[in-house]
Amino acid sequence: MEKPRFSLEGRVALITGASSGLGAHFARLFAAAGASVVLGARRVQRIEALVAEIEGAGGKALGVAMDVTDEASVLAAYDAAEARFGTVDTIVANAGLAAAGRSIHLPLDDVRRLIDTNFTGVYLTAREGGKRMIAAGMKQSERGRVILIGSITSMMTGQGDSAYAATKAAVSHLGRQFAREWVRQGINVNVIHPGYIRTEIDGEWFDSEGGKAQVASWPRRRFTEITALDDPMLFFASDASRQVTGTDIAIDDGQSL
Repeated sequence: MEKPRFSLEGRVALITGASSGLGAHFARLFAAAGASVVLGARRVQRIEALVAEIEGAGGKALGVAMDVTDEASVLAAYDAAEARFGTVDTIVANAGLAAAGRSIHLPLDDVRRLIDTNFTGVYLTAREGGKRMIAAGMKQSERGRVILIGSITSMMTGQGDSAYAATKAAVSHLGRQFAREWVRQGINVNVIHPGYIRTEIDGEWFDSEGGKAQVASWPRRRFTEITALDDPMLFFASDASRQVTGTDIAIDDGQSL
């Protein structure tokens, strides 16, 4: 990985959903930028392998078993992070899941799982981190950073994922609410809405005829590259974003146009 353009030296970053996809990419990115990274996920074997990879490249990393829907698990993850690296000053609330299907067909259990993970999990992760940053005196240093991962589906309709899109729209507003609540506490909260990025979670769909048709319907007929998120993520996590809070940004190569 090339040397990032924004430095995260001295920062302690907790990244949820770090066992694959965007979360694993963010972990590598932040570690390369100099942050001590705490990787939270339920798939412990995967994050242990990623920790070994990051440390092998000279980075600092810790893997923690973390279920964002379980408050006790969230607290335990922060406790482990603090014991190893000190106060977490940078949070990436990335953990999420998808359950596609027309609203009249989607099982209620799937709707509840979406809400529990995509909204409640983000809420618990950010709230606990914010609480600890305030207690640690971020008001003076103004180094608190929270990045919530949304989705361009929160701005779109008719994609066959109404429940998923609604949870991501809730994340968008939650980001502004947290930003306003903590604006005088030295904590900046921003939301990034990625476009469709090919990862293992959706590979089967995009190999189908329906998936191929969806790609063909986008203005540029291509996926958003995962590296397109790198500079915005690092900017929001760095000292350079000191005066940026409460923003929403879509990075989707025009897919939502």
